[in-house]
Amino acid sequence: MTVKELEKRAALKADLIKVRRIIREQAEKLSATTGYRKQVLVCGGTGCTSSSSLKVIEQLEESFKQLKIDDVLIVKTGCFGLCALGPIMIVYPEGAFYSQMTPEHAKTVAEKHLVKGGEIVKELLYSGTVHEDGSVIPFSEIPFYKHQMRIALRNCGVIAAEDIDEALAAGDYQALKKALFEMKPDEIIAELKASGLRGRGGAGFPTGLKWQFSKEAPGDVKYICCNADEGDPGAFMDRSVLEGDPHTVLEAMAIAGYTVGAHEGYIYVRAEYPIAVERLNMAIEQARQAGLLGKNILGSGFDFDVFVRLGAGAFVCGEETALMTSIEGHRGEPRPRPPYSAQCGLFRKPTVLNNVETWANVAPIILNGAEWFANIGTEKSKGTKVFAVGGKINNVGLVEVPMGTKLSTIINEIGGGIPNNKAFKAAQTGGPSGGCIPAKYIDIQMDFDNLVAIGSMMGSGGLIVMDEDTCMVDIAKFYLEFTADESCGKCTPCRIGTKRMLELLTKITDGKGEKEDLENIKEIAEHMKSSSLCALGQSAPNPILSTLAHFGDEYEAHISEKRCPAGVCKSLLNYYINPDKCRGCTLCLRNCPANAISGAVKNPHEIDLKKCIKCGQCIAHCKFNAIEKR
Repeated sequence: MTVKELEKRAALKADLIKVRRIIREQAEKLSATTGYRKQVLVCGGTGCTSSSSLKVIEQLEESFKQLKIDDVLIVKTGCFGLCALGPIMIVYPEGAFYSQMTPEHAKTVAEKHLVKGGEIVKELLYSGTVHEDGSVIPFSEIPFYKHQMRIALRNCGVIAAEDIDEALAAGDYQALKKALFEMKPDEIIAELKASGLRGRGGAGFPTGLKWQFSKEAPGDVKYICCNADEGDPGAFMDRSVLEGDPHTVLEAMAIAGYTVGAHEGYIYVRAEYPIAVERLNMAIEQARQAGLLGKNILGSGFDFDVFVRLGAGAFVCGEETALMTSIEGHRGEPRPRPPYSAQCGLFRKPTVLNNVETWANVAPIILNGAEWFANIGTEKSKGTKVFAVGGKINNVGLVEVPMGTKLSTIINEIGGGIPNNKAFKAAQTGGPSGGCIPAKYIDIQMDFDNLVAIGSMMGSGGLIVMDEDTCMVDIAKFYLEFTADESCGKCTPCRIGTKRMLELLTKITDGKGEKEDLENIKEIAEHMKSSSLCALGQSAPNPILSTLAHFGDEYEAHISEKRCPAGVCKSLLNYYINPDKCRGCTLCLRNCPANAISGAVKNPHEIDLKKCIKCGQCIAHCKFNAIEKR
């Protein structure tokens, strides 16, 4: 493919993409040029696919045949972000947002809305897109999207991820063209450094500086790597980018290859992401056929190709040296640093390694300039950040906001608040390596340095919201169980330290804790942080230390009072039947697996605490809220 061919091909579907990006009035005028009266976008990301979005597409296709609709385009996209409402279907040019779709709903929309002269089926719309007077709000104007700024996710939910022509029409590979023909390698590095882009996968190291180190490292053979081994519980940022716009990663890696003098790239991706892997492999093959990967890219004389390597499910392989060791065909164990990967990485050659989200920011910076990117965010944290928001929150999903956005904005305005009017208690960021943000910091500006200052970290962007019913000791134990299980065992501080801390935490949640246990935990934590081989062991104590710092009273209650304030730790709970509320319906008695409940019909029942196994079946079946945990 030549530059002229690239421009010609990018223009083929440009109007289709424009319709999806502009307001209704303009889109309606533009629709005539596309050949399609309407476009129906259905989420084909993992979340919606697991909720049968592909069956929704099948039903649409069947309905179109029956209704003889041939001027409406069906597009299978990546993630729209609002995963709690999936499967999602959006109809353009109206921007009508249909949520929690079923095949039956799809049939209804086809018959009533998508036929010529049809009208929006308001009863199937997401409630947040309908005014009180019944008028429809375009989905881009609803709170979940209105407060976001999409850079890394700019094409997710916009393009058909399996169609390279839609990717080209959306602007992919324009930055590569600019880099190859208008910029020198040092200019690219200068642009990245001036932009302030920091790595989105962990500690936030300056991306431009990392590229510079690799470029200046001696040697004729260098490599480019993408870390797509997203192992944090609850995180799905990287997966969504790969499912929604894999070409943005391939383009950025090619730009990096040109910049540092590398001709091969490797993407290390979780095998547990089958859709992402499939679309990534498809995108690589499409890019090769188009001349955007491989030999003599765009006639520039520059050669670069990308290869996929599947991870084996080990969390430790998210650590850069363990990842590279795994790519080399060895057991995924970390290596001592220094030397760092920029000088001695994959196959012991200078290597640039960034995570998926970092790569997704490169092309926009090259196209729009460093100043544009640097004007977004805070003084030391530029650009945007993608968060996978989960836990006790109404709008579970994928969120991209400018750095410095308040946590309260993410939770209350974008996230829709806490279900059942429960109080916000804490948010966990950074996964097993991060820490908890207590309610008193709900207005904290989310950036790299602010989070570190309160004992947490940005990490890759997982954000788990917790309400008043969450036990923070139990949360610390959950994350420690994960890291203890995922430790590779190569170094003693991590292998032994995680197990000893877990034993102490289990002792506390079982009601057997002693005050000296907390001092022992802190001592082990300090040893692990100072002497573990890699970041997994060094950061494993963080969830414990942050919960101790912010929720020390809960640890004290578990130890001194043998009480779990949140009512979560089973060993510290007893179940009681309130005689004033009990109606003697016998539902609890009949469903108790331990035969621990006794009582006559229409008379208050009792629980034998010695027999009770604290399974909660009695509470689940009681219709009168008569059973209490205390």
